Amino acid sequence: MKKLLGIVVLGLLWCNVGSAGVVKLPKDTASGYKKLFKSLTGKYYKDHGMQVVNRKDGHPVRAGEQSIRFEVRSGDCGKDEQGDWGDCKNDRERHELSGGKKNDKMSKGEYWFSWSVYFPKDHQNLYPLSNNYGQFHQQGGPPVFMFKEREYGYSVVRTIGDIDYDERKLVDKKQMPGNWFDILINVKWTKKKDGFFNVWVNDELKYVYKGPTKTEQYVYQKFGIYRTGITRYLNYKNLDAIEKCFEEKGYTIEENGAFFGLKGKKIRNKISIQLYNKCKDYYEPVDVPTTIVYFDEVRKRKKKEKVGIFN
Repeated sequence: MKKLLGIVVLGLLWCNVGSAGVVKLPKDTASGYKKLFKSLTGKYYKDHGMQVVNRKDGHPVRAGEQSIRFEVRSGDCGKDEQGDWGDCKNDRERHELSGGKKNDKMSKGEYWFSWSVYFPKDHQNLYPLSNNYGQFHQQGGPPVFMFKEREYGYSVVRTIGDIDYDERKLVDKKQMPGNWFDILINVKWTKKKDGFFNVWVNDELKYVYKGPTKTEQYVYQKFGIYRTGITRYLNYKNLDAIEKCFEEKGYTIEENGAFFGLKGKKIRNKISIQLYNKCKDYYEPVDVPTTIVYFDEVRKRKKKEKVGIFN
């Protein structure tokens, strides 16, 4: 009897998690994906990182009875499955789900995506730390569209090719806490000029782009929480300590320029890490606040009428 019970329990765990970091989400929360994978596997992906939660337990839910809760705490970093990428040494923390394997990669054609995102009432904007809540990434290349929290709010950021860059605010930071926002996307994946990427927020068209939407063959989706620039936040909270550090240790022209940029919350990641390593012994302890976000109705389809609440 005990042996049979053990088999049943293992079977239930397999349905929810699977092997090699596979996560199978209930249709109440997501659909259109063959397999979603944890961004970091094994011991690095913490139990609190991603959970399917219930309305009956007091969690916010956009539709149905369940939603997906992501949480990143200070120190939630690690290596990917292959061990060739490490978040900790690259100033990043994350808990994401990724559709980057064979069955969910996209090569060309038109797609519709939707998700609803909720930021708790006590949500804090941590800029100059950058919170990324989703991205369309390329296999063998950089992201092409990201959904980041900038200083002014929830935004879409486009980076197609080496010189392309554009960002647009979708939701003001004052509106973010305590509200659901319904995101709808219509995209044509192509390297040609006839591509497009359009974003609606709560049925209002907020972003229109026409042109190439990728530079590599395959694109895939990731969503959750991906925090970059942890040292930018720590440095910004210790401006007086950096001045004392400079007085005693001296500074380079680049470090001094980075310090003045930091006062305006502008600093590049590489020099931020350098500045932190140089002056961290002068810093007062700073706790980087935990980030929590809820997702619901995460859908991927070829037709608009298939993307959940946007019927």
